[in-house]
Amino acid sequence: MPTLPLGWAGWALLSAAFAALTAIFAKVGADGIPSDVATLVRTIVVVGVLGAIVIGTGQWPRLGDIGPRSILALALSGLGTGASWLCYFRALQLGDASRVAPVDKLSVVFVAIFSTCFLGESLSPLNWVGVAMVGAGVILIAIKTAAP
Repeated sequence: MPTLPLGWAGWALLSAAFAALTAIFAKVGADGIPSDVATLVRTIVVVGVLGAIVIGTGQWPRLGDIGPRSILALALSGLGTGASWLCYFRALQLGDASRVAPVDKLSVVFVAIFSTCFLGESLSPLNWVGVAMVGAGVILIAIKTAAP
């Protein structure tokens, strides 16, 4: 990825903006086709663009440069991504994008829990309040009520 003068927060905000656009385009694009086919098309585009970036920037390493632990972790991450995308597209076909995307962001809550359990990271009590608020916000968004 190009080096831009953005810290982690800038990149995270860009990620959130692109994820929002992803939900909108995915909802439109998956209309009338099987969700698995929609996921495949999306994946092909992602692989093509990332392949071009990695090759174009000279980042393509020899496979021997990547350790077995990294390969295993990245393979498991890829499986998680694929499962997430399959579920996400199916959810978009069944529900409103304005409700599906926030529920998908419960990953924020899960990451907080998993990172403390498996990575030894710690969050302050105030951080945990924020995590709880994210969870509560998702529930409030997901509840279907009549619009005013």
